Amino acid sequence: MTQEATRQARLAAQISAKQTQISTGKRLQRASDDPTAAARIADLSRMQTNDNARARNISLGISMTAQADAQLRNMSHLLARTRELTISAASVGLTPSDRTTMSLEIRAMADEIDAMASLQSATGDALFANNAANPIRFDDTIAFAPVPARQAIFETGGIAITQIMRDAASAIAAGDLPLIGAALTALNGAVNHAADAQAEIGVNAARLDRLQEFSAQRGITLSEELSKLADTDLSAAIAELKAMTLTLEAAQGAFARINRRTLMDFLA
Repeated sequence: MTQEATRQARLAAQISAKQTQISTGKRLQRASDDPTAAARIADLSRMQTNDNARARNISLGISMTAQADAQLRNMSHLLARTRELTISAASVGLTPSDRTTMSLEIRAMADEIDAMASLQSATGDALFANNAANPIRFDDTIAFAPVPARQAIFETGGIAITQIMRDAASAIAAGDLPLIGAALTALNGAVNHAADAQAEIGVNAARLDRLQEFSAQRGITLSEELSKLADTDLSAAIAELKAMTLTLEAAQGAFARINRRTLMDFLA
């Protein structure tokens, strides 16, 4: 009878633990419930924390490349317009007023590009870092700058693109055909340079998209494993609870009937 009472108490404790698992949704309430699983859960949680930080870096990198790509598209458009005006200025039929208007338009576009070079990213830092691009870590072994440094984009051959544009504006205003021809050559180089810079940013953006996809897949895998170890399987737990409850109720009923029997019942 003592052994039976102990068994019923143990079964009642198991029922209570199962009810806690169902109500909390967590299979383990203490590390001692399953030390091996608890250690693995701690490892997975740490990996998820690290992956979340990397995912934020990847999102930042994607945001930076998208912002930089939009600016370079605009810069390419402004350079193309500058080259168009420079080609038109090479004709001899323009009036001084026409040349002045062209010069002013080119200088205004150069001012726009100067403003681009000073833009900030979502973090409040410079989108185009000065002198050296700032690398960002996206994985344990992967770190690179999503956007090249300011000089790598807004300078070509050590000369600022906006300076090339202003030189073209000055040549047009002066009506100096040889200088206009030299400015056109420099502008062609600037247009090609802007296209190359935009292509580099596009490569970085594609790389970040792949990293984001891999990160998402890895996150799903970690979450699934963590859920199997830490979360309660409600269907199985409810079935087990019902089975244990029925077993305990039957044992308690039998135990109660046995206790009601008298010495005369046993003698009979």
